[in-house]
Amino acid sequence: MTSTALTQGSVIASVAYSNGRRIGDVALDDISDVVKRPDTFVWIGLFEPNEPLLRKMQEEFGLHDLAIEDALTAHQRPKIERYENSLFVVLRTAQIENPEPRESCTVNYGEIHIFLGRNFILTVRHGWATGFTQVRTRTESTPDLLKQGPAFVLYAIMDFIVDQYFPIVDALGEELETLEQRVLSEPFNRETTTHIYKLKRDLISLKRVVAPVIEMSARLQRFEDEDLIPLATRPYFRDVYDHTLRINEMIDSVQDLLGTALEAHLSLLSVSQNADMRRLAAYAAIFAVATAIAGIYGMNFDYMPELHWRFGYPFAVGLIVVACWWVYSRFKKAKWL
Repeated sequence: MTSTALTQGSVIASVAYSNGRRIGDVALDDISDVVKRPDTFVWIGLFEPNEPLLRKMQEEFGLHDLAIEDALTAHQRPKIERYENSLFVVLRTAQIENPEPRESCTVNYGEIHIFLGRNFILTVRHGWATGFTQVRTRTESTPDLLKQGPAFVLYAIMDFIVDQYFPIVDALGEELETLEQRVLSEPFNRETTTHIYKLKRDLISLKRVVAPVIEMSARLQRFEDEDLIPLATRPYFRDVYDHTLRINEMIDSVQDLLGTALEAHLSLLSVSQNADMRRLAAYAAIFAVATAIAGIYGMNFDYMPELHWRFGYPFAVGLIVVACWWVYSRFKKAKWL
């Protein structure tokens, strides 16, 4: 069976570039011949490829077995690793299922594996990973920059993925504002507490995706991979670094505000419980006065004041009413009732 039959439906794009300009699509079997040309590189895009396709890419580009295994199984943390002739970069994408602002956001995550060599870049998408059509259009519109080779494509992809984090942080911030209004204006309920912890979990998940990119983009600015990342391309990764650092700080700010909202929520719950306890204690004290008077006049002694008085019963009832009203007014003045 040919490689084309094995990979049908998984290859999104296979394009060759020379001197920053697109020269046409490339068949997988012709890749090794095309990359031998001077000032030429290929950009292969795959979506959830099967093992035969990845083994074909390994054969064409000389990729390491461990990197191929990672790209095949996915579920990797964001990282950057150097193998003999290539860099292996793992990034996580994040998308909001419904971009319209609402009370509860659903964030879906995907995974991007990137193999970068001197004359090739291979991207492998898994899950909710966005396609790179916009990235291709953007890079192909700037041939002077694309002339820098696969490293500039890597920058464009990282910049595109990082920019997708901004609307997610904004949406989670709007969700927090809605939660704050509910905490301060509505009585305590379990749904609010559950919503707070869901938002906290979403922020932690997003931070796990964003934080590693800071170190990754910082490394790409250094001279560890000078043969794969040209000097002219390194300043662009500083832009990715700045954006990622800003997003990380925004996440920290939302987390701090969320912690404050949770503390306020629990404080209001405590205040509400204390108010209920005071109210119950006040009513208990009122009934205690009535019980004390009734208990005294209910004792079975032969000689008691007002025992044989004609108005003894109305007097006792009136005394209970007056005493209870007086105790009630005192609690009302103290704002216990």
